[in-house]
Amino acid sequence: MNTTASTESTVRPAHADLNAAAPEVLQAMLALQQAVNQGGLESSLLELVRLRASQINRCAFCIDMHFREARTRGEHDHRLYLLDAWEEVSVYSPRERAALRWTEALTRLPGEGVPDAVFAAVRPEFTDAELFQLTLAIVAINGWNRLNVGFRVPPGGF
Repeated sequence: MNTTASTESTVRPAHADLNAAAPEVLQAMLALQQAVNQGGLESSLLELVRLRASQINRCAFCIDMHFREARTRGEHDHRLYLLDAWEEVSVYSPRERAALRWTEALTRLPGEGVPDAVFAAVRPEFTDAELFQLTLAIVAINGWNRLNVGFRVPPGGF
């Protein structure tokens, strides 16, 4: 009897090619992403938000993409490796910490909604316009995550 646990991972095949099946959906998502990208928030902040939401949602495609994009834009590896434990370390600015807190609250959306304490922590770091832009960025990455996870888009896919 073999008692050794298997180290092989099973990669499940993609369910569909979004671009082939529904190009209008992909175009709508790309238009939303363009609005986020042109919203005025720092690209480094957006990459942290995208990567953190993707970690929470277990979106391999987006984790891979946003890790690489953040590195290309000059983000330090140790900050990316520690992102999953951002509350435990001091390598993120107060603005980044507020954005990550907001990201987690909106990505997980607890039954009672976003706690007042989370909103209070975010307000000093963002203007009203910036908070709306940050929220839109979180909406967009959660949409991308759900499409990619739902249709099993592999890293490097699309």
